[in-house]
Amino acid sequence: MSEAKSSEADRIIATLGLERHPEGGWYRQTWVGPGDDRPSGTAILFLLKAGETSHWHRVDADEIWIFNAGAPLVLALGQDHATEVLLGPQVLAGQVVQQVVPKGWWQAARSTGDWTLVSCTVSPGFDFAGFELAGPAFDLAVRGRPHVDTW
Repeated sequence: MSEAKSSEADRIIATLGLERHPEGGWYRQTWVGPGDDRPSGTAILFLLKAGETSHWHRVDADEIWIFNAGAPLVLALGQDHATEVLLGPQVLAGQVVQQVVPKGWWQAARSTGDWTLVSCTVSPGFDFAGFELAGPAFDLAVRGRPHVDTW
């Protein structure tokens, strides 16, 4: 990543008030819906810089990833085997602008360029008690490839 692009990502992080996320990358919660025991929904801004990954994890609620800006993002998701989806602005080239990850499914992500900014919504709302981060040896092979060494 060029110094100018790194500086651009760092300026976006500062402007949006993002903080380090335990799974990797940068985030800020932007919305929490009403609820008794648990919020009805939550939303975050999430940024990955070049070389950063959202490590394999799963949550106990449905999550929607929404592309906002920057380079396309590779989102891997699945239960026994993962498939990859490319989130980005070029829908005519097969990229998608949003992707649902069903509750309990493993997921990981990485930017294909200098940085990617997405929004993620979770319903019912995200709760760290329902968040599971995979260990360092975890590998959910992407269908059609024997091993994913980029995660």
